[in-house]
Amino acid sequence: MYRISPGRALVQTTDFFTPIVDEPFAYGQIAAANAMSDIYAMGGRPLTALNLVGIPTDLVPLKTVNLILRGGAAKIKEAKCVLLGGHTIRNPEPIYGLAVTGLVSPRLMLTNAKARPGDLLVLTKPLGTGIITTGIKRGLTGSSLERKAIAIMTHLNIVGAELAERGLVKAAVDVTGFGLLGHLAAMCRSSKVGAEIETGPVPVISEEVLELIAADCIPGGTRDNLAYANRFHGMGRSFKAIRRHSWQMHKPAAGCCFRFRKRTCRLF
Repeated sequence: MYRISPGRALVQTTDFFTPIVDEPFAYGQIAAANAMSDIYAMGGRPLTALNLVGIPTDLVPLKTVNLILRGGAAKIKEAKCVLLGGHTIRNPEPIYGLAVTGLVSPRLMLTNAKARPGDLLVLTKPLGTGIITTGIKRGLTGSSLERKAIAIMTHLNIVGAELAERGLVKAAVDVTGFGLLGHLAAMCRSSKVGAEIETGPVPVISEEVLELIAADCIPGGTRDNLAYANRFHGMGRSFKAIRRHSWQMHKPAAGCCFRFRKRTCRLF
């Protein structure tokens, strides 16, 4: 955060990744939504963005690159953000993302260090995107589930800014690469609190996600996340391994986890 006046501050973030779906336009949308999500998780609104592109020019035609950038530009426009330009390099595999600058009120800014005992945990998106995108790569995912995942991943997490501006939340975290448990653990450590999760209300995109996990359609990052989470979670042996993997899956363009000031601390 960089304070520019008593009531305004700049927040900045950057993120990019390789293609996780086959459609170039959708990939651009997902990557852009993912990059801007960190701004929303801080309670801010995206102000300007720069494209970050890496392309193997001998493998990816210019038409495909244009579709990726058009997808990103569509999401940037939807967020009422301004695309200022960017930078492109040759790279062995395609990468796309954004460097984003946003505006936030210093008084209302959200961090992962402001959680308090008794807060209520709320997820803005269901779990499952990492498993589904792995299924897409392996040819195990049907078109209906793929479309559902793309719709979720391209949805902007603008609710973060809206809740912060109303003063309804104080703590938040963008749930992406380290999965729900990993990011929640970071929030708990930073805030010096613990968290209790009720398994029933935790949302999953579809029961097909659990079927994919049962078929061992699990990305390597999810296995690493679970190995790390095993050091600190309190899940008993009776807790199904399938659910454990769904909570620890890598989640591209996923949602945010907010803590509301309530008497109970449960995840819905």
